[in-house]
Amino acid sequence: MKKSFQCATFEHEKYGTITYDENFWSGKKKIFFGDVELIKKAKKLYVWNDGENDVEVRLQGGYLSGVKIYIGNEEICVIPQPQWYEVACSIFIFAFVLVWGNSVALCSIFPIVGGAIGGAVSGLGAVISLLLMKKAKTISGKLFAWLCTFVATLLICFIIAIAIIYAMVMAA
Repeated sequence: MKKSFQCATFEHEKYGTITYDENFWSGKKKIFFGDVELIKKAKKLYVWNDGENDVEVRLQGGYLSGVKIYIGNEEICVIPQPQWYEVACSIFIFAFVLVWGNSVALCSIFPIVGGAIGGAVSGLGAVISLLLMKKAKTISGKLFAWLCTFVATLLICFIIAIAIIYAMVMAA
């Protein structure tokens, strides 16, 4: 089994090793009990053969929002939901670029691109920040991942803004 960046594995006392794998680009999800991949029956419904019967396994959520699987009446948390500060820090990246990039006074101090381009870059930065923060184990690691993503997002927005300003000056 080839593991992706968005993969979680843990041990369950009843079902053994449970692995959840989600493709970042397509959103395709796979669930494994041990080395056996569960058969997808519907969008959120999988089938597992326990040796005697086919058992339905229902999937809820995604890598960023947290993943739970339901087997009968049992709920198993595969990937926990992000903490409130992980979500707040990620949203801050988007909000900061949104406010700063659309303020003439602030952009005269430190120019960054706003509008659709700034929104796209900062939205991507927010998602990457959340992904990296979920991978980090400690709070300091999570905050370091957020800070690196925040700085990288600002640098990209700055470089794009300088390129646009340069193009406008050269055209005039």
